[in-house]
Amino acid sequence: MKMMSRTVAPHVALAAIPAAVLLFALSQSAHAQALQSQSIEDRLNTLMRVVDEQQRQIQSLERQVTNLEMAQRGRGMPGAGAPDAASDATVAEQPGADGLPVPLPPLAQALPGATAPGALTGTATGVPVNPPSPDAGPTSGATGTSAASGPQQGAPVGVNPTVGETQKNAEPTRTQAEEAVVQREHAPLFDHKLTLDWGISDTYYDRRQLQLSGFLALDAIFLGNINLGQTKSHQITADLDTRYGITDRMSVDVDVPYVYRHSTFIVGGAGGSASTLTDASVNSNAIGDVNFGIYYQFLKETNNIPDVVGSLRVKTPTGTSPFGIKVQQITPDNTNLVAPSKLPTGTGFWNVTAGVSVLKTYDPVVLFGSFSYTYNISRSFADISSVIGQTQPADVKLGDIIQFGGGVALAFSDKDSASISYTMAIEPQSKTKQPGGAWTGVPGSETTASVLNFGLNHVVNKHLTINGAVSVGLTPDAPNFVVGVRFPYTF
Repeated sequence: MKMMSRTVAPHVALAAIPAAVLLFALSQSAHAQALQSQSIEDRLNTLMRVVDEQQRQIQSLERQVTNLEMAQRGRGMPGAGAPDAASDATVAEQPGADGLPVPLPPLAQALPGATAPGALTGTATGVPVNPPSPDAGPTSGATGTSAASGPQQGAPVGVNPTVGETQKNAEPTRTQAEEAVVQREHAPLFDHKLTLDWGISDTYYDRRQLQLSGFLALDAIFLGNINLGQTKSHQITADLDTRYGITDRMSVDVDVPYVYRHSTFIVGGAGGSASTLTDASVNSNAIGDVNFGIYYQFLKETNNIPDVVGSLRVKTPTGTSPFGIKVQQITPDNTNLVAPSKLPTGTGFWNVTAGVSVLKTYDPVVLFGSFSYTYNISRSFADISSVIGQTQPADVKLGDIIQFGGGVALAFSDKDSASISYTMAIEPQSKTKQPGGAWTGVPGSETTASVLNFGLNHVVNKHLTINGAVSVGLTPDAPNFVVGVRFPYTF
C-alpha cells in the first residue's frame, strides 16, 4: 500500500497543476471581465484607490525612517518605527499594525465591491475621486471613507492635500539652462549671494560716406574732388561685473570695463587722384565708463504671473571723453585724410537708467521682455572743438534714450539653451549751448539703433555658466555686429 501511495501521489500532483492553472486563469479572466464591465468613472475610482494605497505605504515607510533616525540620535522612543499616534486608530485595524506597511492588494481586489483595506474615497495624491464641498464634514463608510476623520496618513495637519491648491501659487521649478537665461536676459539670480561675471566682446563698425572737397559754381556745377571715405573700427571690451544679493529680492552690482579701440580711416585723393587711396590707423586703450546698479524683484514668478524686476543704474564718466580730441592730417600728400589723435573709451557723461524686465517660464520655453529710459545729465566742457589750435567751451546735452525689446529662449536640455531677441534704442537729437547762449540742436545726432540678438548658454556645473552671443545691426546707427562671451560664476 505504501508503494502504491508513493506511486500515485506524483500523478495526482501533476494532475493538480493544470487544474490550478485553469482556476487561476478563470479567476483572472473574471477579474478582467469585471474591470471591463465597469464604467470609465468606476475604473478611475479603482485606479485612484490603488494609487492612494501606494502613497500611504510610502508615507508609512518615510515615518519609520524618520523615527529610526531620531531614535539613533537619542531624540526618539526606543524601538520607534511604528506609525505616529495620530494614525494608531487607523493602522490598528489594518494588517501590519506592527509598524510595517500594509501589502498592496492586487488591482482586481480593489473593485468597488471589494474595497482595499484602509482605502479612502479621496486619494493621497491630491486628486479626490468624488470631491466633497469645502464645508462638508467627514463622510460615513457608505462612500468607502476610512473611519479616521483626521488628516490622511502622513499628510501635515492643517494642510489641504489637493495639488491644485497647494501648488497654485508655487514658484515653478527652473532647470539649470533656464536659470542661465534668467541670469543673462532678465536679472541676477537673487538666491545667490555673490556672482562674478567676466566677459569679453568685439563690436565692429564699418561706415562709408561721400566726401566733397570743392565749391559749387553757378549754383549747379560742383568743382573739386569727390571721394568715398570709409572708417573701420573694432572696439574690444573686457569687463568684470560683481553682483551681490542683499536679500532674496534685492541685489546690487558694479561693472568695471576696460576698452581697447582700433580704427582704420581710408580716404581717396592722394596725389590729387580720387582713385588713389590712403589709410591710417589709430589705437587707444583705457578704462571705460564704470557703472553700478540695484535690482529689486517686485513679483516672483508663479504659475499665473511672470517674474517682474525693476532696476536703477548709474553710469560714471570714468572713460576718455570724445570732446576736445583734435583731428590732424595723417599724410602730407593727402589733405583729405584726417584722423583723431586718440580714440574715446567713454561717453563723457553721467547718466541714470531706470528699467523694468519681465520673464515667464513655460518649460521648456522662456519668454522675456524689457523697457528702460536713460536720462543723460548735461555737462560743461572746457573745449568741444576738434580743430587744432581752437578752443570752444560749451554745455552739451545728449538725447535721452528709450530702449525696449523682447525675445524667447528654448531650453533643449537641462544644461543648454538658445535664445533670440530684438532690441531697439531711440535717441533724440543732442544739443549744445555756448556760454550765455541758448540750446541748439546738433544736426544728424538723432539715432535709431535696432539689433537682432542670438544667444547660446551652456551650464558647466552648479557654479559656472558659459554664455555666448551674436548681435546683428539692422540700422545704420547700430554696429554691424557684436560677438561676445561671458563666464558668470556663482558662489
